[in-house]
Amino acid sequence: MSARARFLPLFVSLLLLAAPACREKGDIEIAKLTFHGVKGVNETQLRDVLATKQGSRLPWGRKRQFDRAAFEADLKRVQAFYRDRGYPDARVSSFDVKLDKAQRKVAITVDISEGEPLRLDAIYLDGFDVLQRRQHLALQHNMPLQPGDPLDRQLVVAARERAVNALRDHGYAYAEVGLREESTGSHATRIILTATPGPLTYFGPVEVRGEASVSENIVQRELTYKPGDLFRRNALTDSQRRLYDLQLFQFANIEPLGAATQEIFVPTRVTVAEGKHRNLTAGVGYGTEEKARVRLRWEHVNFFGGARNAGVEGKWSSLDRGVRADFRQPYFLRQHFSLGFDGQAWQTAENAYSANTVGGRMTLTHRGDPILSWSASLEEEYQRSRISRLALADLSLRNQLIDLGLDPRNGQQDGRLTALAFDVQRNTTRNLLDARRGSVLSAHAEQAGAWLPGTFSYYLLSAEARHYQSIAKRFVIANKVRMGTIDGLGKEPIVPFSKRLFLGGAASLRGWGRYEVSPLSGSGLPIGGLTMLEGSSELRVPAWGNLGLVVFLDAGNVWSGRWAFTTKDLRYDAGPGFRYLTPVGPIRFDVGYQLNPIPGLLVNGLPQTRRWRMHFSIGQAF
Repeated sequence: MSARARFLPLFVSLLLLAAPACREKGDIEIAKLTFHGVKGVNETQLRDVLATKQGSRLPWGRKRQFDRAAFEADLKRVQAFYRDRGYPDARVSSFDVKLDKAQRKVAITVDISEGEPLRLDAIYLDGFDVLQRRQHLALQHNMPLQPGDPLDRQLVVAARERAVNALRDHGYAYAEVGLREESTGSHATRIILTATPGPLTYFGPVEVRGEASVSENIVQRELTYKPGDLFRRNALTDSQRRLYDLQLFQFANIEPLGAATQEIFVPTRVTVAEGKHRNLTAGVGYGTEEKARVRLRWEHVNFFGGARNAGVEGKWSSLDRGVRADFRQPYFLRQHFSLGFDGQAWQTAENAYSANTVGGRMTLTHRGDPILSWSASLEEEYQRSRISRLALADLSLRNQLIDLGLDPRNGQQDGRLTALAFDVQRNTTRNLLDARRGSVLSAHAEQAGAWLPGTFSYYLLSAEARHYQSIAKRFVIANKVRMGTIDGLGKEPIVPFSKRLFLGGAASLRGWGRYEVSPLSGSGLPIGGLTMLEGSSELRVPAWGNLGLVVFLDAGNVWSGRWAFTTKDLRYDAGPGFRYLTPVGPIRFDVGYQLNPIPGLLVNGLPQTRRWRMHFSIGQAF
């Protein structure tokens, strides 16, 4: 450490003596903490391990006080942090502590000399011949530390754990892996992982503890293994996840036994602690689209036993309101399948139309793992839709209303809807409410009419792809593409007006209000279309504490014909946004600006007067 750093106590003491008024009124506030020379490590992680932290710049944010002893310790923590991440020569070369003119705030600058890192030359796997060649190569390729990387101690430990898990995932329940390092140069080293696999093992008897009102059979059937199967560590973690997904247990743990005797048939113990099976939740919120909203839900997660789930929900907002009831039978006929029933009496009030729906849906869902799922549904509803008064007053729409199956006198459309639908989704994100890495792929197909009974006859196809990529462990680039089409089917095609496609709003083209992007009537009112294409890109940047910034670009449009989209007709908007992280997801505020407005668009019956929209909601836009 430099001479300047060695005399830190004397320097800071003189600093405090120079600010007696500040000590009388309170401690010195840390207004700014700056690091120079941080290149090889994540600066956010470095700041997180230090006791000396910069206070919030927001008036209501948390303020931080300067502590001399903590700052002295932090200079040593900086070196320890770098050493653990493969920089043994890193040091604090200098620092600067400056008081403001009022002698109440201090700005701290820390200069770091990282030095040359200790790099990994190679990882050798010794004793892993029990694995198949492809398994051996996959383990080598997927190591968290690769040749040429700085020797991060946390990643070294993670590499050993991954090697142990690779053996235990392929039948070797008692496998152990030793680790040693050998220097191959002044700033290079190699790691040797030596395996002791032990005997090939299989699952043995299962013991269940802690169940009370939930039968042992419910616990047993959620296990993804049975006695006699080849032992797999990941089968234990998958089973534990499935038990938590039932929402019956506050605690669930599965542990293998028999390590002391190394039994060939490994017994396992499942320990659970039941939680509350009946829950009543209430929520109140506000968004620019729904305005004020109130929600009340009652749920029973062990309805009539068997881990059946039943619930009743009521909601009111300016956008939609009504009552829904649902029932879910898990483990329907066999593992991974569930059967659900949903019923509703619901009213929707959009700018372009209103709709009343009474009916229900039966859904068969298959979820074999946390990533991939599919479902097939049968929908039976009675629908009554009515277009807005402004659209009804537009005489140029008369013939089009007749073509759409609406009564031109009152703009009303009603009938019975019987439809079959199929959905598939592949989700590799860890948290869909605020994803930072991974992707979501989904597709939806729906058909009504033709050989099915009912008033309406149409088909609907849609697909969506989302991708999230972290950059430098701080920034996130999020992208979304969505497309779909709907059209009449058979000799008497009728598409429910409520199924017509619109864009615009907090979750799509943010430069426009909700459902303002679609084909227009002769007077300029959005009336919905049959084909839709949209895409969005966002750069999400952390700012201060839980506050983040976003810059976005949206593109998309809706066309009146089926599969009639053309990229030259796309509407574009861009703008900034703010995100504030909360336990229920980020609170979102976006301002979108139209880059190419829609000519002749009417908003609330009047010509559009501004090219920007503000949106306030909860959760990411996608």
